[in-house]
Amino acid sequence: MSLKGKVLIAQSGGPTHVINNSFVGAALEARKYANVTKVYGALAGVEGIANEDFIDLSSATINNLNEVAATPSSGLLSSRLKPDAAYCEKVVEVLKAHNIRFLFYIGGNDSSDTVRIVKEFADKQGYDMEAVHIPKTIDNDLVINDHAPGFGSAARFVASAFAGVNLDNRALAGVYIGVVMGRHAGFLTGASVLMKKYPDDGPHLVYVPEREFNTEKFISDVKETYNKYGRCIIAVSEGIQDADGEAMVAKLQENVEVDDHGNVQLSGTGALGDLLVKLIKENTDIKRVRTDTFGYLQRSFVGVVSDVDQKEAREVAERAVQFALIDGKSGSVVIKRIGDYAVNYELVELVEIAAKTKLMANEFINEAGNNVTKAFVEYAKPLIGSNLPIIARVNAPRVEKIIKK
Repeated sequence: MSLKGKVLIAQSGGPTHVINNSFVGAALEARKYANVTKVYGALAGVEGIANEDFIDLSSATINNLNEVAATPSSGLLSSRLKPDAAYCEKVVEVLKAHNIRFLFYIGGNDSSDTVRIVKEFADKQGYDMEAVHIPKTIDNDLVINDHAPGFGSAARFVASAFAGVNLDNRALAGVYIGVVMGRHAGFLTGASVLMKKYPDDGPHLVYVPEREFNTEKFISDVKETYNKYGRCIIAVSEGIQDADGEAMVAKLQENVEVDDHGNVQLSGTGALGDLLVKLIKENTDIKRVRTDTFGYLQRSFVGVVSDVDQKEAREVAERAVQFALIDGKSGSVVIKRIGDYAVNYELVELVEIAAKTKLMANEFINEAGNNVTKAFVEYAKPLIGSNLPIIARVNAPRVEKIIKK
């Protein structure tokens, strides 16, 4: 504990239901150490750091912070900015001016890369500081990590939503398509199956970006499922792509939207669901076809949270502070699964995480490429937490008909 100075905590990327557990866990843990003179929070991620837009978390009450921890979304606000080297150099200038010796940045793979660049600039300038990346992402696509905080709660929402849709669809049969977030990784879409109870429950078909999406096979799958069950529920990742790696939403529509980074706009438009509905109606006799795009709902839906996710989001941040303040180390904290079910927290070099993407393992996707496997369910089920809703069907014999046709 040779370093003495301020702690700075920031959040980045898409909000989650449990990201505040991480920021609060880091803040309360940091307040325990004598060599920490103040604990600051930066508003709006790296932009808040560059603009010196800080709040003094040392003055916040424990009760207030714990209430924030139980609140979804980013309590310190967030940023999608991908800073270049010059921007990160400015960030280091601010850190030096405020005598910030410990930086904790909560976010996904891009955020880990930001931490890496900032730490490298600080080292080059001879400024002693520790910088630790705290993992977060609903996409669950951080390499080395067994899973990421934020995924479990988002997965619980997706599983709950599809369980509800299944009940609706069973009452009034038809085809339903639910479009779930996931540009490159299909973990969240796969979570749609986690609350299935009966053999004929949906989703019946699951399509993820890790497998080629073929429109002819899709129509064949839908027809086969509809003929078998008299209905069909489909979970599909927003990032499904063809054999050439082109996003289906771009391939199926004429005018393609792109975001600020030049990526095809996948979230929030509803385009993919509408295009798939059109595809089904044009190629089958099925009349009742509906779709929803979950969009932001799955990220911070109030009241749908995994207790496992909450606990781990706080613990991973507490361990981040301990790695920096006790061990004097920088890096990225990763979650490793041990036993059935338990986790351990380790620190790895930032370069091992930064700007890399984890995809679903082959064993998690069936051979047909239209569903997940039992191995995936066994992997993901513990992450959505306990006390799942009760789902039941009426268990009573049919009455014999009197008027027989």
